[in-house]
Amino acid sequence: MADHHAAAHASADDQYLETPPGSEYEHTDANAWIIFKFLVWLVISAVVIHFGLGLMYGFLIEQSKETGERQYPLARPADVRQLPPQPRLQQFPHNELYEFRLTEEELLNQYGWINKNSGTVHIPVDDAMRILVQKGLPARTPDAANETPGLMPSDASSGRMMERRRQ
Repeated sequence: MADHHAAAHASADDQYLETPPGSEYEHTDANAWIIFKFLVWLVISAVVIHFGLGLMYGFLIEQSKETGERQYPLARPADVRQLPPQPRLQQFPHNELYEFRLTEEELLNQYGWINKNSGTVHIPVDDAMRILVQKGLPARTPDAANETPGLMPSDASSGRMMERRRQ
């Protein structure tokens, strides 16, 4: 049957030149005039919108020139440099840490007053440890534990005194 169609036409394209009945252009599907009118109104509305936006933009620029006052505190001229409020980020943290450790090391290894009125001083750590070993730590006297009968430290009390309970 395929040979029959090929034999009826001189070339393969000739079969498309003939249109069978009922396959013509349908005039009811798309109206070219309506599509053209839509495109015209689309172009006109785009021009009007762009023109209106240009006028509004120009109006806002003129209004900002008239007020002269900046609404936002951070909006400053480019030539004026203002530092942010304290505390600020460190510019050179390694240098500042080194200087901090030097002052702390100096404070730990020298004698000085903490509060002269109360007689509080600071001494080097090595000297403080030596003095502590010589004098010893203060200890509780055995009489101090028996001052209040009925109270004793429990296992989980971290040294706090609790009532002794009968079990």
